[in-house]
Amino acid sequence: MYSELIDLFYSNRNQKQAEQMSVYMKNKFSFLGISKPKRAELQKEFIKQQKKQKNIDWNFVFMLWELSEREFQYLALDYLLALKSYLQKSDMEKIKILITNKAWWDSVDILAGNIVGELCNKYPELIVEYILNWYKSKDIWLVRTAILFQLKYKEKTDTELLGRIINNNNDSKEFFVNKAIGWALREYSKTNKTWVKSFLDSNSLSRLSVREASKYL
Repeated sequence: MYSELIDLFYSNRNQKQAEQMSVYMKNKFSFLGISKPKRAELQKEFIKQQKKQKNIDWNFVFMLWELSEREFQYLALDYLLALKSYLQKSDMEKIKILITNKAWWDSVDILAGNIVGELCNKYPELIVEYILNWYKSKDIWLVRTAILFQLKYKEKTDTELLGRIINNNNDSKEFFVNKAIGWALREYSKTNKTWVKSFLDSNSLSRLSVREASKYL
């Protein structure tokens, strides 16, 4: 069934769209040229059947991650999102591999806010084991993940931890780190404007972070 789906993706390639998609992603990856709606249509039945399995085939995930065209990483992410309730504590190490390989915002942001966030909510001890190391990492994608993993936590957000992670990285020159700081604060401002405003007033952040964080203030 895996090979049939992969063949189906290849048979639906669109060279013109592939070139446009590659340019949009700064030519970081090659593409088949399959739009998101079309991809959803092609994989719909497969995902439906996989949900019935009630377990994650990590060999399949890593096989997709090795394929050249970016749509296969998107398929892997959609597969994980569909089966995220079956994620185990031990899967965090595997997720770290996905974060740090073929890393770019399109894959990392899905993993951070949905997969890592879900796992850390389910197993808080993972915050100590992973997040507290990642936010000090030299790998900007692990840092970005640490900043964004609470993105959907709303009132459950650990503001002390969020503040600590941000302040450890507030002198970063990395666009994707500063953007993530602003995004995390902007999202939390929907829950607690007062805290975010006070944090911005009390800390020195990049102009990009402040601009992003202030959108709803």
